[in-house]
Formats: sequence, C-alpha cells, structure tokens
Amino acid sequence: MKKLAAIAATLVTATVLSTSAFALDNDNPREELRSAKVGVEALAVTLENLGQTVDTSVDLNGAYTLSQKEAVYNAKQAELQTQFNEFRAQ
Repeated sequence: MKKLAAIAATLVTATVLSTSAFALDNDNPREELRSAKVGVEALAVTLENLGQTVDTSVDLNGAYTLSQKEAVYNAKQAELQTQFNEFRAQ
C-alpha cells in the first residue's frame, strides 16, 4: 500500500510540474530545457520511492546549445522511463 501511495503522489507531482511547463511559452528554449530537467527529477523521485537505484547523472559534454542540452535530458528521461516500465512489469 505504501508503494501505491508513493507512486500516486509522485505521478500527481509529475503531472502538476508537466502541466505548468506546458502552460509556459513552448517556444522558449530555456523553459523546454527546464521542463526536461523536471521530467528527469520526477522520474528519479518515483523510482527512488519504489526502492530502485537511480542514476540521474547527465553528461553535457559537447552539448553547447540549449536544444542539445534538452536532448540529453530527454534521453535520460527515456532511460529512466524504461527503468520504471521494467519495474512495473515485474
């Protein structure tokens, strides 16, 4: 039951954060980067609450523009989403 409550709380938090990000100007690269970072953080918290070991390190070496940095964070978010999906499938 604790795991279910943790999942629910985290999903609500992630929904609120992503909704506020979508409400912002989508043409602003800084906001898009911030939204990508928030997505990584939300998934990391969810996985940690489920007792999973989480690696949130992001290598920005070679990512010079905001869109390149956003792509790196989106890749990390996809990696964490895969970890979450695998955990749920167990």
